[in-house]
Amino acid sequence: MKKFNQDKPVKNSEKEGSNGKKPAFKKAQNVSSEFEKRMDRFARTEFEKLKNESKSVEKPVSGFSKNQTSSNSEQKSSSEKKERNNPYERKHSFSKDNNRFQKHEQFKPSKESKRNNRSDNSVVNAPNYDINKMKKQLPEKIQKKILQEEKTQDNSIRLNRFISNAGIASRRDADKLIAEGQISVNGKIITEMGHKVQPNDVIKYGKKILSREKLVYILLNKPKDFITTTEDPNERKTVMDLIKNACEERVYPVGRLDRNTTGLLLLTNDGELAEKLSHPSNEIKKIYQVELNQPISSEDFEKISNGLELEDGFIKPDELALVTSDAEVVGIKIHSGKNRIVRRIFESLGYEVLKLDRTTYAGLDKKDLPRGKWRYLTDKEVIRLKFMI
Repeated sequence: MKKFNQDKPVKNSEKEGSNGKKPAFKKAQNVSSEFEKRMDRFARTEFEKLKNESKSVEKPVSGFSKNQTSSNSEQKSSSEKKERNNPYERKHSFSKDNNRFQKHEQFKPSKESKRNNRSDNSVVNAPNYDINKMKKQLPEKIQKKILQEEKTQDNSIRLNRFISNAGIASRRDADKLIAEGQISVNGKIITEMGHKVQPNDVIKYGKKILSREKLVYILLNKPKDFITTTEDPNERKTVMDLIKNACEERVYPVGRLDRNTTGLLLLTNDGELAEKLSHPSNEIKKIYQVELNQPISSEDFEKISNGLELEDGFIKPDELALVTSDAEVVGIKIHSGKNRIVRRIFESLGYEVLKLDRTTYAGLDKKDLPRGKWRYLTDKEVIRLKFMI
């Protein structure tokens, strides 16, 4: 990641960006204390988890004079001295040694990832998640926290959701079954819409006792040109085509990614978890890697960092940082779930978003998960998501 040079004057020989603003990719020498503190905080955040799969070729930085290019060795030695004085200095800077923020991906799968990541036509069985067993394996303090949380929770769910979770029908069709009097709860026919049931209730569809469908959690690294929906009337490719052999259960995408947006997408039939992850009050963090059509200026970088007023309200990212030294790739951490929010932030300042990739979602990352592949969540990941640990 590259710091901005806020104090050093720009030479006349340096080119300006296409928007008439000075490029923000000059090597920093005197950085304000405020910016330094923000970058220090950022170095300790979830951007540490952002690891792209391979090294990329560093692009030559336009806008540097010949004298600056020839003095690279001197600057390198000075930067090494800074690293010894500040252990976070290296994390702030773009370099070939730090492959966590590389721009181009060229994944080389390991033996482990070949076993765990799927995109072929072979049918597999989803793992059985024993939530109670997993909770017992947690530290005692966390168990107490979960127990207190469960006491305050309402475990009842709507009847149509229970029918949907049992794999009988969608919620809309479940409402029809209820209205027709085909559903009974504890021996009593229920025709009331919005009726809630408890975990110990016996629900029947005709003479068949319904049980909740096995819970499935799938993490997909979505490629471009796939629609985030369960079906498309125009017969375009959907994310369901990528996981069609993952399970027999009906799973649904949690949230959505635009057709041209790539990256992490969670699919599950756990309605409670999906609602928790989608609710704005939980402020689920997402990290995106944004490739722009031109270097972002220092002025615009500061504007985004401090927050912008868009047509639907004020928006301020949780963190913002440069990914490449040419300032054309930016990393942004945000918890807002508004439609196309990341694209709209940069478009409001006159930038075109060429590529948008979600690299982290709710603490889940793309490690060993190539584009177009999927995997099941581990027991620990499920517990952490369900109880926000």
